[in-house]
Formats: sequence, structure tokens, C-alpha cells
Amino acid sequence: MNGEEFLRALDLISKEKNISKDIIIDGMKQALSTAYRKNNSKTNVRVDFNETTGEFKVMSYLVVVDEYLEPTYEYDDEGKEIEIPPEIPRDAQILLSDAKKEVPDIKVGETIEKEVTPANFGRVAAGAAKQVITQRMREAEKDAVMSEFADKQDEMAVGMLAMEDQRNYYVDLGSARGILPKKDMIPGEEVKMGSSIKVYITKVEAGTKGPLILLSRKHHGFVKRLFESEIPEINDGTIMIAGVAREAGYRSKVAVYSTNDNIDAIGSCIGAKGSRIGNILKELNGEKVDLVAFNSDPVEYIKNALSPAKDVIVSIVDEKEKKALAIVNNDNLSLAIGKKGLNVRLASRLTKYTIDVKTMEQINEEANK
Repeated sequence: MNGEEFLRALDLISKEKNISKDIIIDGMKQALSTAYRKNNSKTNVRVDFNETTGEFKVMSYLVVVDEYLEPTYEYDDEGKEIEIPPEIPRDAQILLSDAKKEVPDIKVGETIEKEVTPANFGRVAAGAAKQVITQRMREAEKDAVMSEFADKQDEMAVGMLAMEDQRNYYVDLGSARGILPKKDMIPGEEVKMGSSIKVYITKVEAGTKGPLILLSRKHHGFVKRLFESEIPEINDGTIMIAGVAREAGYRSKVAVYSTNDNIDAIGSCIGAKGSRIGNILKELNGEKVDLVAFNSDPVEYIKNALSPAKDVIVSIVDEKEKKALAIVNNDNLSLAIGKKGLNVRLASRLTKYTIDVKTMEQINEEANK
């Protein structure tokens, strides 16, 4: 590849792949410098590029010094001696007295340069160009994917189940693949390869082979995003989600309120004949969802959160420690607590209060002990 061919290829790749010419040229300089040093064992060289001819040249240089700069030494925390190399490599230094033999009026700090481009450098440059361009294209593609997904964390996405192994499903998200651990699936649900699937993006970070995108269907944020996608009033701000508490596969509690007194938040989420909530429940594989009316008064909020229990009397035991006592009758005790304590546990997560559920009989018995 001669200079003109390289310039044409550089221009074409830069436009097609949207990679800066400077990035490719810098990569070429680094690769050619490394190749030259490997074959010549010299450190005092640099590679120059002529933007007009498209040619690369290897230049050796010597920096003029008063006296040779030597390494210095320091000691680490363990007392081990560490060598600090001089700012200018030893073979890149030339004494002023020797430099004046070549350039009589030269001064300390100036350089003597000479072209040392090998005869076979065009072949080396062609090989380096292929390697650098391929590498830069991969890096550019990684950067583009990272840029696309950088702000997608905590959002919902729709992809296709592409493959699976023992621990994970791999979801095709278009320009990238996300990892959906099987432990982050909704318990009991079954999926088929090639089918469309909704997922919640829990993490996006740069990896050595490209962005690492972790997905979940078990995360409580998945429920929140489902509500946002199904309920237009949530998207336009008429209805707000105050919180979500979830035990995937069993039950979720979603607290909502309306910013418009004329609109019923819970009714809007349910939809005509349960159409809206029905779509959400279908996506959740039959997981139960309790819609809770949010209230800024913690007493009322806790009452609502303990649904389906009724006739609940709530008192705040410790506001600072956020502890509350919920008193229910015998008929509502099991409903308030829920199977294996699930209902009260979710209500506590939702309201951010530790809730102790008791009947009046239990309170009296404790008082008489």
C-alpha cells in the first residue's frame, strides 16, 4: 500500500465507520514505533506522518544535554528500592560537546534528528494499517454501543431471547446482547428461544469485550416500568408512583396517587374491565399486584399498604426509628400478616416503616404479663 492508497482508504473508512482520521493515524504511529523498536532495539525514535503524501517516516532523535541524565532511586513503603528512569532515555541523549561536532551552534535542550526509515517499511506499514484499523473499528463499535446504552440503566427494554447456557439467558437488544441470569427470571415462568421478552436493565458498564449489560425480570423496577408503559397517565405526570415493593412471583405492592383531583389513580391503573392491570399481570406470569393509595400521612399510608386487611388501627410507635403498630381484629390478622409474613413485609418495605401487627387480645395479654 503506497501513500496515495493509504490516504484513500483512510478517507473511506473514516466516513463509513465514523472513526476519526486522527485516531487511526495515532494508532498507526504507535504500531509502527513499536515494530521499529522491536527490530532495532532503539527507544529514541518517533514516527511522522505526511498528510499530503500519506507516507510514514521513522525519525531518530538525540536531545542535547550538559551531562548524561541518570536514573534516580526511591524506596517504597516496604523499603524496597525502586529505579526511576530519567525523563529522556539514555540512548536519546547526546552531550553538548559531541552535538557541536555535527551542529556547531546547537544548544542544550535542542535535538538532532535523522531519518532512519527501513527499506521494507512500506510492507510493515501495510500490515500495521490493517491491524490498527481493525482494532480501531472494534473500539469504535464498542464505544458506540456503550454510548447507546450508557443512559439505559434502570430502564425497560424489549429484546429477543438469542441463546442460553446453564446460568444465563442472552437477550439480543439490537446493537448489543444483554445477560439475563436465570435467577433473575420470575419464578415459574417459561420462555422460548427466539421469542420477544421485556427486561429491566440493572447495570451497564464497560467491559474488555464491550459493554456489560445485566438484565432482570425479578427487580422491583421492572414492575414500575411496566406500569409506566401501560398507564398513559403515569407518563404524562397525572398519576405518580410513590413506591414499589416486590417479591417476584408472589406479590407486588404499588403505591400511586393522582395530581388531579378529578382522576382516580387506582381506577386508572386498573382500566376499563381490568384491561390495563390485566396486561401487567400477564407479563408478570400471574404475580399478584396490590394497588395502594399513597398518603403523606404515615398512619393512613400504612393502613392502605396492609390491604387486603380491613379495619386496621395504626399508631406510630417511634417516628425517628420509623416503627408502627397495626391493630387488627382476629378476622383480619392473617390477611394483614399474609402467608409467611409476606403482606406485612411488603407493606413495611413500601412505607419504610417496621410494622408490628397484633390483635387487641394479644396486646392485653402482653400488658398483663
